[in-house]
Amino acid sequence: MPAQEILIMAMTRMLSGVCTAGFTRHKDPKSRLRWIRPVKEHGSLLLGDLTDAEGRVIQTGDVIKLHPQQPRCDPPHAEDWITDFIYRRPRLLRRLKGERRARFLAEHLDQAPADVLGRKPSRSLCLIQPDRVWARFELDPYSLKYQARIGFSLQGVRHAQANSRRGVPVTDLKWRALGRNTWLGPDGGKLLLDESALREKLEAQEIYLSLGLSRDFQGRTWLLVIGMHVVPDYQVEIDYGNL
Repeated sequence: MPAQEILIMAMTRMLSGVCTAGFTRHKDPKSRLRWIRPVKEHGSLLLGDLTDAEGRVIQTGDVIKLHPQQPRCDPPHAEDWITDFIYRRPRLLRRLKGERRARFLAEHLDQAPADVLGRKPSRSLCLIQPDRVWARFELDPYSLKYQARIGFSLQGVRHAQANSRRGVPVTDLKWRALGRNTWLGPDGGKLLLDESALREKLEAQEIYLSLGLSRDFQGRTWLLVIGMHVVPDYQVEIDYGNL
C-alpha cells in the first residue's frame, strides 16, 4: 500500500505500550471511511513509534502520513496493517478541529455497529454516537491503581457490559489524563457522573465514542472505549510518563 493520510481517531494505553487507529481516505459502506490500525510486525507500539521528527507525540484529531506495508490477518481485527515506523516516521499534515471536526463526527457514524458489538464480531473498530452515556473514574492514592470507564446505550444494539453501571474500560490517553489529573487530582477517590452531570462538566453539546475490541484474553475479546470525542473539544495536558 502506498503512503496513506490517516485521521487519528484513537491514541490509547496498552499494558505493554500504546495503540492507535484512524480513518483512511478510502470509502467504506459501513464505516463511511475505512479504518486502519497501524501495528508493528513484532511487539507493541511504543510512544517513540508515534512521535514525529519534531518530537511531538501524535494526537487524536491529527491527520498524519504513514506507510502501511501489508495487512495482518488476525480476526476480528480486520483493520490491522503492518507499518514501517523505523525508516519512515509519522508526519503531521494538519489537524481536524472546530466546526469541521463537529461535522465530520456527525457524518461518519458507523452504519453497522453490531459488526463490532455483536457476539460474533467481524471487525473491531467503529464510531458511534450513544443514546445515553455515563462515566466513572477511580484512583487509589496509595496503590496508584487507576480506572476510567464509560457506560453507554445504543439503539438497536444490546451489550451487557456497556449497559452496566460499571461500563467498559477507557484506554484513550486524553480522557484518562482528564480524569486523573483534572477531575480527581492527587488525592484520588471515586467520581461517578450520570449523563446530565457529565455533559455539564464537559460543557458538551455532543459526545461520540470510538470503540475497539481488545486482543484475545481468556478466550474472548473485550470491548474498549478507545476514543472520547466531545463537541466542543476539551483540553488537557497528557503526562506521557504516567498514562
